[in-house]
Amino acid sequence: MNATRDPQAGRGPEWLTLGQAAEYLGVAQSTVRKWSDSGRLRAFYTPGKHRRFRKEDLDSFLGGPRSQAHGTPVVLVVDDDDRLREFIRVNLEMDGYSVREASNAQEGLAALEDEPPDLILLDVMMPGMSGWEMLGRVQERHGVGTIPVIMFSGQVDVSEEQASESGAQAFLGKPVDPQQLIEATKQFIRA
Repeated sequence: MNATRDPQAGRGPEWLTLGQAAEYLGVAQSTVRKWSDSGRLRAFYTPGKHRRFRKEDLDSFLGGPRSQAHGTPVVLVVDDDDRLREFIRVNLEMDGYSVREASNAQEGLAALEDEPPDLILLDVMMPGMSGWEMLGRVQERHGVGTIPVIMFSGQVDVSEEQASESGAQAFLGKPVDPQQLIEATKQFIRA
């Protein structure tokens, strides 16, 4: 006699391959390898020496599932232009995003210590510490690609390739279109 089994009954944890874990965390596979080799991220190995990751361990590594950690996506806008920050904040908040602001890189780094955002919008040209320097410090503290960063500038000509090599997920250059920044933010968070 065949009994009908619930496919979810008795299931253990959800396991992800290295590629799936990298996609879930939003980072490169080499970054996940480094984290697991250093012991920051727990990995299990198959008899064939392939890494496997439990989804619940990845969620713990992120500080809880992203969608459940704060309910709404959090965007940190770091720019010395008050009007641009306000425009971005108002437009994103109208679409249900939670927005935090910083008028310089030092404030931006301090805001990261409170609660890491889901995305950082980071101006290149700011007094004191530049956006590139802040990006480097974010990567040192949190790992490359752990927090996606969109760099932008109305004064500097930088290619998408240069930004990508620095660890930013995107770069929007001359002239900066605030609406384009908002659309890029929504695309990255949806992804």
